[in-house]
Amino acid sequence: MITKEIVATFFREKARRPLSFKEIVVQLGLGRPEARALKKILRQMLHNGDLVLNRRGMYGPAGDMNVIAGYYEAHREGFGFVICDKPGERDIFVPSGATLGAMSGDRVVVKVEQWKRRSGRVVRILERAFARIVGTFDETQTAAFVRPRNRALSFSLYIADKDKGTARHGDTVIAEIIDYPSDRRSPSGRIVKVVEKPGDPKEEVEVIIDEFNLPRRFPKAVTDEAKLLSGEKMAEVLPKRKDLTALPTVTIDGERAKDFDDAISISRTDHGYRLWVHIADVGVYVPWGSSLDIEARKRGTSVYFPDRVIPMLPKELSEDLCSLRPDEDRFAFTVEMEYDVNGGRTGVKFYPSTIRSNERMTYTSVRKILIDRDEAERARYGGLLGDFELMGELCNILRAYRLERGSLDFDLPEPDILLDLQGNPEAIVRAERNFAHMLIEEFMIAANEAVAEHLEALGVPSLYRIHEEPDQMKLEDIMKVVGPLGRLRRKTLRPQDFSSLLEAIKGSPEEEVINYIILRSLKQARYSPVNVGHFGLASESYTHFTSPIRRYPDLVVHRILREVLVRKRLSDKRVKELEGMLADIAFTSSRRERLADDAERAVVAAMRVWFMKDKVGEEFDAKVVGITPFGLRVRLNEYYIDGFIHVSSLTDDFYQFDERAMRFTGRNTKRSFRIGQPLRLRVDKVDMEEREILFGL
Repeated sequence: MITKEIVATFFREKARRPLSFKEIVVQLGLGRPEARALKKILRQMLHNGDLVLNRRGMYGPAGDMNVIAGYYEAHREGFGFVICDKPGERDIFVPSGATLGAMSGDRVVVKVEQWKRRSGRVVRILERAFARIVGTFDETQTAAFVRPRNRALSFSLYIADKDKGTARHGDTVIAEIIDYPSDRRSPSGRIVKVVEKPGDPKEEVEVIIDEFNLPRRFPKAVTDEAKLLSGEKMAEVLPKRKDLTALPTVTIDGERAKDFDDAISISRTDHGYRLWVHIADVGVYVPWGSSLDIEARKRGTSVYFPDRVIPMLPKELSEDLCSLRPDEDRFAFTVEMEYDVNGGRTGVKFYPSTIRSNERMTYTSVRKILIDRDEAERARYGGLLGDFELMGELCNILRAYRLERGSLDFDLPEPDILLDLQGNPEAIVRAERNFAHMLIEEFMIAANEAVAEHLEALGVPSLYRIHEEPDQMKLEDIMKVVGPLGRLRRKTLRPQDFSSLLEAIKGSPEEEVINYIILRSLKQARYSPVNVGHFGLASESYTHFTSPIRRYPDLVVHRILREVLVRKRLSDKRVKELEGMLADIAFTSSRRERLADDAERAVVAAMRVWFMKDKVGEEFDAKVVGITPFGLRVRLNEYYIDGFIHVSSLTDDFYQFDERAMRFTGRNTKRSFRIGQPLRLRVDKVDMEEREILFGL
């Protein structure tokens, strides 16, 4: 029987040039039924980007025809970049006239035309990221369009008279795309919903859910499946699990968390430490191909907003059956690790277990115990005090060990949006990241590395969390900022310099700004069936295993590890099945993660403008956190709120942008603005539609 593997081997080893369908059939010696099967296989390989069909109708391997598959990242000016599926490949620049109408997030095939400049043109769109867009309806005497709210979409959507519905000029609408853009044709669509102007922040979040096409509810088949599950039923059919219910165990999460997917236990040994990382065993409830699995794969990740969560799994699982709640027996997948006194891992075991969490701890409480030495808090948890002290010891050892190998230590604050009872933002502050956060972070990194190294050593197909080194051009951009500050002795910047640079700026006024600049210069971490290591963590092998309630890749890795533990060895057929699935899961999961990040940022931006809308004319102290040719990006000191000062607002002189020194300088007054500089600002305008705050000096 003809298979995808046979066709791939044929093109890799036998094909010396592009071949027509008939030539492939003849050379493979296929009969009529097998030729029909071949058509389906070729169609699938074209869809995956493994093969390319040229203008003469001939097939060839993508790599041999100077074409690369990847996802397209659009710029508002019309050009974009293709981030290659294959790890280690530099991005391909696509000029504005060569995009074939690709939109941000589309999976595409790009033909490389200049290898030295890494530029090319999109020749095929494999999969569209958007079916709908949210935007403003513009109607003139001659035509009607929808102007997308998403700035990465550089086109307007033409709307025919019959497709306008009840939309009027200026309305915010949701439009379904009928015809996608191409190099020759403008896109068109139909209005499916007129969005009422949000009257409060809750309604604004609803608009953002529509904007990013996020799911509001689970299909009935999924909720029905979830309701039928119970721990008692599963215990009857599951194989024997290791009973760890007597082992002192705690969860440590934020105050508002409801889905507890990790717990930890610790003890001292003769040679160092034994650490147990227990992860919710979601895989026993969500098998491959079930309704729950298909929906979780489609969602990819849970999405977290200040006032709600859009979960990957129904609440019956995410907040009940799978959640490691205190004083309840729960199924877990345990990684048991032994460490010497220097932080070197000396042993590791993996097994399904039953645990019972003794306490639902918060980061604040653990900080009080270990850092503040709060007597009341220490007395309250006296029975676990020795365990917490041991955790703190091991955390410090593991962290020092990781930083020594070159792991990047970003201390990046995030906004914490505090809501009143009506759901309105009453404050936006810098979120606290304390030692307890670092403790959990270190232990989860340790478990993720242990699982990744184990599966890689066995040669089993798996999903890795990869993070590639930055491009040289990005390093040059960082030097424009770092160089004038005198924080680096070298005239050039190498990837291996990042760790020492972050250490050199600790405690400086520019620390936060440079952290963000370096972070933005790095490639986004993503999922891949091919391991190339994790640059940011300086890890040779890394995966995501510790959050299966809220991330689909973690659930996949759980299943693979369980399969290996049960079967000891996977058959060749099973290996090929996994390899066929993992590339698609990696791409879909990476894309859903980026979409969730964008949606979460949009909600934060919306909350900021709702909070500031009544503060026009008020004055605040701030500092410059970014400089572009168009103006200054600023952040308030009192609130964790960003805004913008357009260069046209600097009216006391003619200001010129110095790209090399990253500053604005007045031609006559010589007054200058640089990164980290303190300013006194006035709120000039709050643009609710664009979710932007404009300041003046």
